[in-house]
Amino acid sequence: MKYVLVTGGVVSGLGKGVTASSIGVVLKACGLRVTSIKIDPYLNTDAGTMSPFEHGEVFVLDDGGEVDLDLGNYERFLDVTLTRDNNITTGKIYQSVLEKERKGDYLGKTVQVVPHITDAIKDWIESVSLTPVDGKEGAADVCVIELGGTVGDIESMPFIEALRQLYFTVGQDNFCLIHVSLIPVLGVVGEQKTKPTQHSVRELRALGLTPHFLACRSAQPLLENTKQKLSQFCHVPVANILNIHDVPNIWHIPLLLQNQNAHDAILKQMDLMSVAKPVDLREWTKRAETFDNLTKSVRIAMVGKYVGLTDSYLSVVKALLHACTACSVKPSIDWIAASDLEDDSAQSAPEAYATAWKTLRGAACVLVPGGFGDRGVKGMILAAKYARENNVPYLGICLGMQISVIEFARSVLRLEKANSEEFDPQTPDLVVIFMPEGSKTHMGSTMRLGSRKTLFQTPDCIMSKLYNNSKHVDERHRHRYEVNPEVVGTLEEAGLRFVGRDETGKRMEILELPGHPFYVGVQFHPEYKSRPGRPSAPFLGLIMAATGQLEAHDKTQQNGSI
Repeated sequence: MKYVLVTGGVVSGLGKGVTASSIGVVLKACGLRVTSIKIDPYLNTDAGTMSPFEHGEVFVLDDGGEVDLDLGNYERFLDVTLTRDNNITTGKIYQSVLEKERKGDYLGKTVQVVPHITDAIKDWIESVSLTPVDGKEGAADVCVIELGGTVGDIESMPFIEALRQLYFTVGQDNFCLIHVSLIPVLGVVGEQKTKPTQHSVRELRALGLTPHFLACRSAQPLLENTKQKLSQFCHVPVANILNIHDVPNIWHIPLLLQNQNAHDAILKQMDLMSVAKPVDLREWTKRAETFDNLTKSVRIAMVGKYVGLTDSYLSVVKALLHACTACSVKPSIDWIAASDLEDDSAQSAPEAYATAWKTLRGAACVLVPGGFGDRGVKGMILAAKYARENNVPYLGICLGMQISVIEFARSVLRLEKANSEEFDPQTPDLVVIFMPEGSKTHMGSTMRLGSRKTLFQTPDCIMSKLYNNSKHVDERHRHRYEVNPEVVGTLEEAGLRFVGRDETGKRMEILELPGHPFYVGVQFHPEYKSRPGRPSAPFLGLIMAATGQLEAHDKTQQNGSI
């Protein structure tokens, strides 16, 4: 196994995940099979209980793993299906070592960070790197490892030591270290400053790891004298200093690496030139250029709870990007804090209230994504009502679907107290209930998680046609609450249709509103399986409806199924 380690320095949030994914893309374009591992040095066992404001979205895998959003980048870029074990955390490592200690596996030994924790990290990396993730038999050729955080963080020290030992064990022909760093420009001087990167590399070398490559993040392309200076002080050849400057869209990053011959240099470092094919990134080039040349855009109202940090909805944003590109338009996302739409805001923050409603009314479609807790729920219900009554295309995901059920029950069935058990457990009109198999005492990994089958109840529905007339679909879930099966009959009599259900037929998965251009709610999270070139069906339907392309698509699918 060949290992490519991607570390980061100076500041966090430099784009190590996108860099690691792009390196994987160029290696895959050379005919190699690539897998990836993300190391998160925090003590949480997984990302499931963390606030989106603190750590961005929680990405859900097929096996139900709740992981860091960077694994979403890997899946989208490399078109692979990862497992929960591809995300290593300090919590997982310590948990496994402590379990062994309690069982007596270390009997007589003093259990320590070195060697027991570091050995556990190495064993985990070596084991997971051998697991195929691309649907083929046998292990991958290269494993790209991203170490979260920045070099020098206290919590990442055991991982750095474990990776140093791994490098020593596998040898230099099987290990490549790429250090991602920032080259800032001070406004007054206007000079590209290399000192932060010098200090970062010095810190890394003091810990026993010397980078083979520097991936330098900057606003503008690096100047030649900047590269010379970096080479001189960081002990890295000029040819191995890669510049990842700001680009119009992230699909350009693999092309940026290719233009600097990064693939050849990495292949030489790992002695893979003899087995690699000439790099072929024609599909990526076409995708990046196509998006750059789009002139029309579509306005999408994103009514959510965590709009202050766009990473909270990263996969949703990417799924919209994929769908819009397929429809030959650019996404123009209008972020609306759901609470700003509420009547209370009219008194407390009249300007925000007016702006939110003006933005909502100016959008071509409305999207209400997932979330937890009751903050902003009234605003989401108002957004769903606006979309339903004004024939504006609407997509509700997870909580967004439950919101549309609550709104329909209140407005159409006249059940003024209709609500979810999550927001009002005492209401007499529970239309959304806590799932019987859920836990009310433990939060981590107790939801309905991972890939589940949804069966279409009829082929005569929008969503079945968007899923290419499939009889069933497998999508990823992450929820504790569901539509109350006892009210389904009443809702359907009033006009709502539950066109997708689980295998028992009792759990509602997809709803539609006949007579509306596109009013869809899905209990699952379709954004997690969206890929460049293969957009997610619900998102594609929403954008098609917003741009007037859905009717033609439906006719095409109908003709195809006759």
